[in-house]
Amino acid sequence: MDATQTDTSRIVAQLARELDVAAQQVNAAVTLLDEGATVPFIARYRKEVTGGLDDNQLRELEERLRYLRELEARRETVLADIDAQGKLTDALRAQITAADTKQRLEDLYLPFRKKRRTRAQMAREAGLEPLADALLADPALDPLVTAEPYVVAAAAIEGADVPDAKAALDGAKQILMERFAEDAELAGVLRDRLWQEGILQSAVLSGKEQEGAKFSDYFEHSEPLVKVPSHRAMAMFRGRNEGALSLALKFPEEIEGLTSPAEAAIAKAAGIASESGCAADAWLKEVVRWTWRVKLYTRLETELFGRLREQAESAAIQVFAENLNDLLLAAPAGARPTLGLDPGLRTGVKVAVIDATGKFVDHATIYPHAPHKKWDQALQVLSGLCLKHQVELIAIGNGTASRETDRLAAELVKGLKDRLNISKVVVNEAGASVYSASAYAAQEFPDLDVTIRGAVSIARRLQDPLAELVKIEPKSIGVGQYQHDVSQVALARSLDAVVEDCVNGVGVDLNTASSALLSHVSGLNTTLAGNIVAYRDREGAFGDRRQLLKVERIGPKTFEQCAGFLRIHGAANPLDTSAVHPEAYPVVERIAERHQRPVAELIGDSSFLKRLEPADYTDERFGVPTVTDILRELDKPGRDPRPRFEFAEFREGVESLNDLELDMVLEGVITNVTHFGAFVDIGVHQDGLVHISAMSERFISDPREVVKAGDIVKVKVMSVDVPRKRVGLSMRMSDQAERHPDAENTSAGAARPNRQHSPRSRTSSSAASSQSAPMGALGAALLKAGAARRK
Repeated sequence: MDATQTDTSRIVAQLARELDVAAQQVNAAVTLLDEGATVPFIARYRKEVTGGLDDNQLRELEERLRYLRELEARRETVLADIDAQGKLTDALRAQITAADTKQRLEDLYLPFRKKRRTRAQMAREAGLEPLADALLADPALDPLVTAEPYVVAAAAIEGADVPDAKAALDGAKQILMERFAEDAELAGVLRDRLWQEGILQSAVLSGKEQEGAKFSDYFEHSEPLVKVPSHRAMAMFRGRNEGALSLALKFPEEIEGLTSPAEAAIAKAAGIASESGCAADAWLKEVVRWTWRVKLYTRLETELFGRLREQAESAAIQVFAENLNDLLLAAPAGARPTLGLDPGLRTGVKVAVIDATGKFVDHATIYPHAPHKKWDQALQVLSGLCLKHQVELIAIGNGTASRETDRLAAELVKGLKDRLNISKVVVNEAGASVYSASAYAAQEFPDLDVTIRGAVSIARRLQDPLAELVKIEPKSIGVGQYQHDVSQVALARSLDAVVEDCVNGVGVDLNTASSALLSHVSGLNTTLAGNIVAYRDREGAFGDRRQLLKVERIGPKTFEQCAGFLRIHGAANPLDTSAVHPEAYPVVERIAERHQRPVAELIGDSSFLKRLEPADYTDERFGVPTVTDILRELDKPGRDPRPRFEFAEFREGVESLNDLELDMVLEGVITNVTHFGAFVDIGVHQDGLVHISAMSERFISDPREVVKAGDIVKVKVMSVDVPRKRVGLSMRMSDQAERHPDAENTSAGAARPNRQHSPRSRTSSSAASSQSAPMGALGAALLKAGAARRK
């Protein structure tokens, strides 16, 4: 077995242990991934091959596979370098081969890594290493007396600078310090101990109290490193990066002014007795102290801060990914003619109308608000557009003048109630401006003004959030936690995976999907998606999945990956409307033939399909899992996994922070879920926070045990801080707000923050009520405020 096969076997074995599955399953999945198969394809159509690994297991496997392969590549580099130095012993090779993390590998490599000429290296060149060894081996030796001969010897060495015994001892100290610090076992022990026992301390830098006021919770803060939650870690790291905070990591004993336990560990590893009464004791103790303070402490603190940040970033990325998933899978309003309103004051409200298919059909600009105040004229224009295009939905962007425009829409709905049944919805417009100015929007609407493109996007994202939001870079949607502070490569990789899973989980209409949506289908990319749209425009609608093979650059392998996720409604073959893969059509045909029924009659016949035994229709290629999936799909072909379209009903008259009262019970929509709680849109231009401790009568460790983005909830107002733009909420109706007569809960002149909205809402029975649409997002300002809060 060659080295590559050995590496692969080691990786497969480790992944099997971590995922708690058989090595054969891992090996099969790795092979499919290496052949270019996507996670959605493997999870859905290769269950027999992988033994039923689901998409979550496959995503974890894919991520860990990347890490372990990087580890193997680094291992080979390290082995080759040490071997080239002639220092690779069998024992060292075994240690390096057994290293299961990059950190452990680098610890082992440290003594052999090429580095700048150190003070220890210069001391060795001056012939002082025997002095260091002698004093370490025999503490009874007098350091000054023992050092004298080495001063004389060094004088004969060119370039050596050892003028006296003190300089010789300093050089010997540097040698031992470097030796102890490069002990991989010792570094590993101290790193683990400092991680488990260390206390993270933060303090405000002198003179930065006002400039760093948003980090005031961390001006004098300490807590065990291992218990620091991700949001607090990210807040402190941001404070340090912005020059407001200093961070330090200490053992509890060091904080109390005692000797660090690390020094005892170093002495023990080096075989140095704590108090032997020997002449060299004080010198050796100084070596140990300097090893910790100068060499190991700084290095380990940096590494552990890196580890904490990595974990915090991973958690932040996970929060973003989960919220994005909920947002993309928000309930679509469906194929209904929609009027989109992009609110504005001086520049007017931009209006766009799209038909039931999402096609842009009309537009206008109205000026109902100050300074123009053409309210009646605006109503007249909107009424004309609604009647002309038989509008059923009004989507209102949640930016500047959103609340005023919402009142305009309420009056419009009321005035047309006898002629049209219209619902109005406030839609989160986060990212709409990014789309409007994008190359894709320019290609889609080359003759439309950028602002009108924004109104089109607002309308479309109400019809189908997934189809519209895939046109926007996920980071611009803003449902994350410190997304700008994390690794952008890791964030992009995670969010791209979420989009891919959502798009393929829902399925895509081949004849109506945009190139942006098609580009996220398994096996496709931007070029292939563009080729599909070009073929569709040139040849007309697809009538059969096999026509995809006529599209430029789509071959059998690409067709295999994408075909099952593409739907053709009204196709000659009814299976083309379903998620049944073309490769499995023979299975359905075999079922139809055995029961002498046309394939079309099988679809939707639940009572018949439920009587079938999957094992009766398996063959050497398709086992019970695939046949079971086929029968389930035939029962409800092309079913949409997204929830029913709903809206939250906001209380009439509660439109700003000043309208809130303590203990007021309101209905709202979860816009963002973090590790410390959830933010709720209650219709006052500012999301309120339900802390994790106020989410349930029972103890919960994760807010997602109770809610997810888009859930409709009832909340009670616990606190209102208008100057700081904060609203405290509780989901426990038994909670009572504390009233402080001397405290000001509201401020009439407070500026309104940007309003944030929700991934999913419920239709209001009152035309005048405010509603929040299925587009939840949390802006940067709110993120900063929420993350800085320490509970």
